[in-house]
Amino acid sequence: MLIRIVKLTLKKENIASFEQIFEETKDIIRDFEGCLSLELYQDREHSNIFFTYSHWEKEESLDAYRKSEFFRNVWGKTKLLFEDRAEAWSVNRIKSVK
Repeated sequence: MLIRIVKLTLKKENIASFEQIFEETKDIIRDFEGCLSLELYQDREHSNIFFTYSHWEKEESLDAYRKSEFFRNVWGKTKLLFEDRAEAWSVNRIKSVK
């Protein structure tokens, strides 16, 4: 399993627009082949900073999503809302303690 973490720093005036885009697309992203889960977080001190965590069966699934027409359209709209460049990491879970 692969976990993709993306940090998005938005212009404050674009927060509502971003939340609307996420709301409209979250189920399509989650239903994309190989996507196991999708989560959205908002920084507690900086309300314009968001993180998405998506879990993928394998790297090829994430790559297929990132090459899809759907992703290109959504990302094209989303990146117009940024105050700063997005940052992304692909990580492996080493341990989970519950």
